[in-house]
Order: sequence, then C-alpha cells, then structure tokens
Amino acid sequence: MKKNFVLTLFAVLLAAQSIFISCQSTGKKQPAEEFSVHWESPRLQIGEIEFQVDSLMGKLKKLSVPVFYFPQEDAVVLRYRPEFTTYQQCWSGRGRLTYKEALQKYNEDYDARVLDTRNKKSRRQYGIVRGYLIWQQFQYLVRARGNMDVELGYMFKDKAPYFVIIQLSAEYIDAISRENNRDSSVITMYFTRTQAAELAALFDREFLDGLKMPSGKDLDYNTGIDDDY
Repeated sequence: MKKNFVLTLFAVLLAAQSIFISCQSTGKKQPAEEFSVHWESPRLQIGEIEFQVDSLMGKLKKLSVPVFYFPQEDAVVLRYRPEFTTYQQCWSGRGRLTYKEALQKYNEDYDARVLDTRNKKSRRQYGIVRGYLIWQQFQYLVRARGNMDVELGYMFKDKAPYFVIIQLSAEYIDAISRENNRDSSVITMYFTRTQAAELAALFDREFLDGLKMPSGKDLDYNTGIDDDY
C-alpha cells in the first residue's frame, strides 16, 4: 500500500511539473503583432521598386511601384495596382527585419543550389510576418483596411526561381453596413534577387533613420493618393 501511495504521489508531482512548464512556455509566447497605418498620416516617398505579379493571361507582369515612409507609424508602404484594386501594403519594423533575414537565407539557398521545385512549403520557407493592408477599387467605393499575414519564401515560374512575398487575405468589417464588408485577394509578388535587394535597401533601419523629414506644410498628407483611379 505504501508503494502505491508513493507511485500516486510521484504521478501527481510529475503532472504538476508538466502544467508548470506548459504555463511558462505559454507565457513566453509572443503574441501576433497588430499595427496599423492611418490613411491621413504624413508620408514621404523614398523610392521606387519593381516586381512581377500574375497577369490575367497567366504570364508574369512587371510592375513599377512607389514606396513611401510613414514616420509617425514607422511604416514602409508599397503602393501598387495589379489589376482593378489599389493596395497599400504596410510593413512594420519587425516585418522589415524579418524580410531582410528571409532574403539572406534565400540568397544562401540560391547560391548553394538547394532550391527545390518539389518543396510544397517553399512559398513560406522563410517565415510569416504580420502586415497591414489598405485597399480600394475605385475612388468613391469603401476604403477597406485590416491586418493580414505575409508569407516569405520562393517559387518557380517558367523554371526560374523567384523570391516571393505572398500577401494573404485581409478581412474588413464595416462598423455601419454589412454590405461594405469585404476580403482582399491573395497576391503573389515575384522578385528577382536584384529586385528583392532594392526593396531590402529601402527597409534598412539606418537608411530610414537618415532620412531628412520635411516638416509642417512641406509634408505630404496623402493628397492626390487617388490620382490613378
């Protein structure tokens, strides 16, 4: 009987230890980053980049897009219109750092010739980051916004490898009308190594800290942002 008591006590202590370790692990888990960019915040165009997207004909189509810096939110924003919707893809400091680390790993794999066409998880090979998206089809339609995840990896297109940013769907819930609720499309952005490096340069912390920001009336408060509608 004494032996059974000892075994029972040992089992209870072991279970308690497992619960304690589990709680510690949960406490250390980093929550998903939630950040936003205000439409009317001042911005500064810091450059222009190129990448490719899928076209309606199935082939890749090259886009040349402006890149902005929103100093109040410390956000770098890519503005592009692949077809009928204009997207403002917003990157936080944490997201930009993850991008640069992902590109470095991709370049190492590229040089080592270990990129695998059979890898079904290649599109998120280098991680997933939290982003923020603002999207709108036409000037007088609802301007939707919301957090979304971005996959970082690589894909082959016409037998050629590309570093990819895959913008997953964002959900917008309108506070007034359900008719305005909408989800954004999933967009794959294909980068050559040179194109990806150009974006990494604009994401660089030292570069952004060195920007000479205009003040007062010289700041661009997003006037004319709908010029291409």
